Amino acid sequence: MDDFIAARSQMALSLGFHIIFACIGMVMPFFMAVAHYLWLRSGEEVYRSITKAWSRGVAIFFATGAVSGTALSFELGLLWPRFMEHAGPIFGMPFSLEGTAFFVEAIALGFFLYGWDRFNRWFHWFCGVVVGVSGLASGILVVAANAWMNSPTGFDYADGKYLNADPIKAMFNDAWFSQSLHMMIAAFSATGFAVAGIHGWMVLKKRQVLFHRKAFQIASIFGAVAALLQPISGDISAKDVGERQPAKLAAMEAHFHTGPRAGLLIGGIPDTATQQVNYGVELPGVLSFMTHGDFNAEVTGLDRIPKDEQPPVMVVHFAFQIMVGIGMGMLAIAIIYFLALWKKRGWLEKIWFWRMFALATPLGFMALEAGWTVTEVGRQPWIIYGIMRTADAVTPMPGIAFSFYIFTAVYLSLSAVVIFLLYRQIRMVNQHSL
Repeated sequence: MDDFIAARSQMALSLGFHIIFACIGMVMPFFMAVAHYLWLRSGEEVYRSITKAWSRGVAIFFATGAVSGTALSFELGLLWPRFMEHAGPIFGMPFSLEGTAFFVEAIALGFFLYGWDRFNRWFHWFCGVVVGVSGLASGILVVAANAWMNSPTGFDYADGKYLNADPIKAMFNDAWFSQSLHMMIAAFSATGFAVAGIHGWMVLKKRQVLFHRKAFQIASIFGAVAALLQPISGDISAKDVGERQPAKLAAMEAHFHTGPRAGLLIGGIPDTATQQVNYGVELPGVLSFMTHGDFNAEVTGLDRIPKDEQPPVMVVHFAFQIMVGIGMGMLAIAIIYFLALWKKRGWLEKIWFWRMFALATPLGFMALEAGWTVTEVGRQPWIIYGIMRTADAVTPMPGIAFSFYIFTAVYLSLSAVVIFLLYRQIRMVNQHSL
């Protein structure tokens, strides 16, 4: 494994793990705050128990997210110093503000975890809300920094130099809103379905049914609403990508040939040698309409992109298809769920209903990883789109391949510890009467 591949693999591994820890740690506090509010309003002890159980989960993911995020910050400096040398002064503001939000989140979480029966009960609840809001702010700020890499602005570039940096303009770049919106909704959808699936499985097993039903109701509402909103944010993101990064859109759709009435591709296996797609279903004109609002509009294909600036079509296309396919599946489950709440209450007692949610537990995070792959791999070969190539930003230092294997072991161990702790928390809930 050469240094370039090792550095990229280590960064991909770190981000792949961190994105799950961060999303759960960012979204779970809102579930916790809702359960806490329901206990304060109703006095039902089951909601207090749910709040305490979820708060322990929030603490676990806050700690693991902090560890994995710290590792990422070191990797940026050690593996990509050429990138940070030029980009740091330009897009460093969202990272600085993210650090502030992180400290606020840590303080609020400490107040919440140790404030039971010590604070005014509504102030205690407010601390839980602050945990969620500050965590969400952290996520948006980090995504804004990543969006800058896809839509670099806030500086002048001349003769290989980065001049007249404007951090505010860089932070609020053209891509920050669409990327942040899509990412935040994806986090709520993925976490909502995962948490609902786990509690649904416990209902199937008839373990503390009242507790798990109530917890399922909260998580499933969040997940289902987010799943309904996801296609809207996806459409906004796709239009934005089509305007700013035509090469990425062409790779997502395996759109090889520029022309009007571009078809939306469902499935298919791209053949870059022949510039054809095999076994796919094409909907004529739909890609043109979704990108430009006109069925006859021209959509740029890969034939207009220089060979050395084309993303890996196979990887980007498959990742995009996985993301969209899972998203449509989760949308279908959300529609079934709301139909059950509205018209078909009997479905809520059916075994197939609970199995459906249990099987959907990992789907949101699979889509999340696929979407992140589209975002990052689809930008290649650029680390700063159109300005700096990824190959020019890496550090030619010895031992990168060795550190990749070490980090792989660390993240696998960290994941095993998280799974063990969550499993123990679930067992504790099931073994105690509520």
